[in-house]
Amino acid sequence: MFSSFFHKLKIALTDSSLRKKIGFVAFALILFRVLAAIPIPGVNVLRLEEFFSNNQFLGLLNIFSGGGLSNLSIVMLGVGPYITASIIMQLLTILSPKLKAMYHEEGEAGRRRFSQYSRFITVPLALLQGYGFMVLLGNQGILGDLTTFEMVTNLLVVVAGSLLLMWIGELISEFGIGNGVSLIIFAGIVASIPTAASQIWFARDISQVPLYLGFLVAAFLIILGVVTITEAERPIPVTYAKRVRGMKVYGGISTYLPLRLNQAGVIPIIFALSILLFPQMILNFLVNVDSSIVQAISGITLALLSNSWFYSSVYFILVFLFTFFYTAVTFDPDSIATNLQKNGAFIPGVRPGQTTSQYVAKVLTRITLVGALFLGLIAVLPLVMQGITGNTALAIGGTALLIVVSVVLDLVKKIEAQVSMREY
Repeated sequence: MFSSFFHKLKIALTDSSLRKKIGFVAFALILFRVLAAIPIPGVNVLRLEEFFSNNQFLGLLNIFSGGGLSNLSIVMLGVGPYITASIIMQLLTILSPKLKAMYHEEGEAGRRRFSQYSRFITVPLALLQGYGFMVLLGNQGILGDLTTFEMVTNLLVVVAGSLLLMWIGELISEFGIGNGVSLIIFAGIVASIPTAASQIWFARDISQVPLYLGFLVAAFLIILGVVTITEAERPIPVTYAKRVRGMKVYGGISTYLPLRLNQAGVIPIIFALSILLFPQMILNFLVNVDSSIVQAISGITLALLSNSWFYSSVYFILVFLFTFFYTAVTFDPDSIATNLQKNGAFIPGVRPGQTTSQYVAKVLTRITLVGALFLGLIAVLPLVMQGITGNTALAIGGTALLIVVSVVLDLVKKIEAQVSMREY
């Protein structure tokens, strides 16, 4: 195994084309980290750190900004608006048959047009999100009193930064290796690891050594479980019927249709967190409203959200439900059945057409149940770990872990594919 690894590594480093792709990815990510270190003018650093430490919603958005939001950099919005636009476009495929046909049936050209629409939607979303952040941070005393000119200038800078990151991500996808947007998010998450490790190191306690060892074991097992579930597939056997054309016989082969156990990825966690933490963001805007009704609603909401058992339970349920919802949106059993029938393929023991669609939907529902339970457990795992250890730095799990594992696995597969292609 090690000899094979070093052999592939040697090919990856000696092949000029592959080396250029890896170098381009490294350069793009270094450029991104430089941009993420340049703050917009007028930031109160102490107020910013205090505000971030008490706001989980901004912590989530900081992940998708690649860490640029935590210091209000010129790329503070990150690729969040582009991701939101992509999700909106995928949800619109339910309402618009034209968009659904464009994404699923028109091939590469259709997907390019689909991506172009996502880019158009990114601009107004970035404007709205940037303005909302400016107002929110201004009310918290983090940006101070901005004039209209300063507000417009800062808004244009952060929107341009978001579009620049979107462009860098697409350049990585085109000229590098892997998905550019995912790699940008991955780089932001990884960049925060040294800071978290140093906090644990400086706050270490000799009496807590068993706890640290237990954390390392738990972290290894959790990462192993995430890798296993992320890679897990349910194969559905497919046979192609024999067809005679002229003097040649086509088909007659058997293959399988792979259904991933976790079809939805991290999207259900994002949806659930957005809905669960949205009331907290609204309360931040209404904190200065002098109304007994608003104050009473705020008190009840904060009391419920501060209850860890209630928060974790609702979080788990929302992730579970959104997993089924998003899988139903993105995976169409009818389309699968139609394509199989058009290509002369069938599932052994299942009639083509509607029966095949029902069979695929039944299998998909069963494996989605397992995937939904897995995503729900991973989502609440940081809260559970924090409750057990009493230390937020020792909480592992959640969106960041899923993103890191998924990006690393995808990157390794694509590098291996490039290496194998060059071997042949």
